Amino acid sequence: MATVVTPVRVRAGQSPTLPVDTAAVPDAPVPQIPVDTPVVNKKPCPAPKKPDDTGAQNAANTTNDPRPDPPPVATQADTAPCKMTWAQRYDRFVDGPHDKPLTPKDKAWLAARNVADPINNLTILATSAIAVGSDSHSPYGPGMAGFGRNVGVNFTQGLTGEFVGTFLISSIAHQDPHYHRMPNVGIPRRIGHGILQVVWTQGDNGKGMLNYANLVGFAVEDEISNFYVPGRRTNAPATALRYGTALAFTPIGNFITEFVPDVARHVHVQNVVIQRIINQVARSESPGEP
Repeated sequence: MATVVTPVRVRAGQSPTLPVDTAAVPDAPVPQIPVDTPVVNKKPCPAPKKPDDTGAQNAANTTNDPRPDPPPVATQADTAPCKMTWAQRYDRFVDGPHDKPLTPKDKAWLAARNVADPINNLTILATSAIAVGSDSHSPYGPGMAGFGRNVGVNFTQGLTGEFVGTFLISSIAHQDPHYHRMPNVGIPRRIGHGILQVVWTQGDNGKGMLNYANLVGFAVEDEISNFYVPGRRTNAPATALRYGTALAFTPIGNFITEFVPDVARHVHVQNVVIQRIINQVARSESPGEP
């Protein structure tokens, strides 16, 4: 069988171009993102999708398609963690880690972070100022000297409580020092849950146990405070009264931890502050406004 040769015309100054057999050239590969390639995701965490019939429809379409399935392609949502809102970060902080229990070192770091918390320190400054200002004849004394002694005592008590409750007793008793919320139940049950966690909490193994950090920690902390708190009565009735008062006021902190994230989802703090500034400016510029 004779071979047919197709003549190729070449112009002056131009290199010859060979004929291309298009049947022998493979198709261009589909662009893919390697699975191990990190992708920056700047979008917030998407809400979980509701189940629908999209999966069944896709299965029906692929059943009639004779072509092989394409290789897996990594998407942005699969390769990078989503950006969390501050309300979601607060939820993770108050609920604690869910992947593994805290080690004694982790509990020590948690106690240190609680002591260094700016809100905690501002609260100590405010309460000390109110205490010294309302009673200048207290054992702490008047003026800035009394204020400094009051701040030092309150800070030492907070440091002692975090060391004893969050770190020492929680490590010995294998107790999770976090408060565990119940956001998916009714409000009455959540209130009862906040009260119950004063005496009953969760261990490192995820099972329920007595809250030794409160039941034992409050007593140990009170006995240590007897060595440095001025003007304190150390007899048995006074000690029992302080112990009962500490247990009675503990649910207040639990309620704050339980319900503050719900408020944070509906109220944006920055918007509230800006709106208050706008309202103040409007009142100052409007005639007849107080």
